[in-house]
Amino acid sequence: MYLTLGLFILPLAVNAVNIVLSNDDGWADSNIRVLYRTLKASGHAVLLTAPAIDQSGTGSSMSPPASLEHQCQYHTCPFGSPATGMWQTDPNITYVNSFPASAMDYGINISGPERFGEKRPDLAISGINNGNTDNSGIAVPFSGTVGAATHASILGIPSIVFSGQTNHRHAWKAIPPLHSRLYSALATNLTNTLLASGPPYLPPKTFLNVNFAAADPGLCDQESNFRFVMTRLYPAFPGLSGKDISVCGGDQRLVTEEKVLKTQGCWISVSLGRAVTKRDAPMEEQKVVYEKLKSLFVCLPDGQ
Repeated sequence: MYLTLGLFILPLAVNAVNIVLSNDDGWADSNIRVLYRTLKASGHAVLLTAPAIDQSGTGSSMSPPASLEHQCQYHTCPFGSPATGMWQTDPNITYVNSFPASAMDYGINISGPERFGEKRPDLAISGINNGNTDNSGIAVPFSGTVGAATHASILGIPSIVFSGQTNHRHAWKAIPPLHSRLYSALATNLTNTLLASGPPYLPPKTFLNVNFAAADPGLCDQESNFRFVMTRLYPAFPGLSGKDISVCGGDQRLVTEEKVLKTQGCWISVSLGRAVTKRDAPMEEQKVVYEKLKSLFVCLPDGQ
């Protein structure tokens, strides 16, 4: 049933961990299925628990899962199916008929103990989000992808959000498109780099917000084309925003996600946010994450 990753050959993770994976686009979307397989191929134990249908733009909403009054995404389960269920050939892929944050909660507190035993997940990942725009800046508070990750962080699980610029959605059974394979390889690279730094992987109740530029055949179509830049979620306001870490010869002010993603080239923005407020994390916490991931980071070209 599952197709190979094709372009990308990934090394096994030295620090294999237990990961709970969710999204807001639905459990049968190509992006989450390819990321699931890529993380597993890298050596991690992964539990996919995501909404039964597309729940984009639902933020941190939560509700108890309910029996389906519709079919699951891409007809993957029929009308009247139970509130939760599993993939027929893989019990580690589950749907939850509720919001993204509820699906993440289910994975951590209900199906997680069955999968991982008494040990809670080491890491939560949400994505890879689909959309014409990234989950950056003012989109962050409304994103269901972000809502799933911040809920996990509040529960004490280090969390990462991955989003990409994609114009078309693809079903689980489609030949995996370039963006699904490319973003999954890049996401696994960042994940493994973070894990290699050792626990605690992130400061308490924070989340990483990672946005990929559009995958573009002939331009941004290989991992090696892409560069990571440390950013902030929102523009800084004089007198109100605290100082950021100083990188690339800056004046203690990180560039914004929006600036990086609007810069010509194959860029990836990486911001650290506070889970409760969904605002930028303070300088002291930024520094911790920068040290963990500094082998990945580059500077924008001069004048950008």
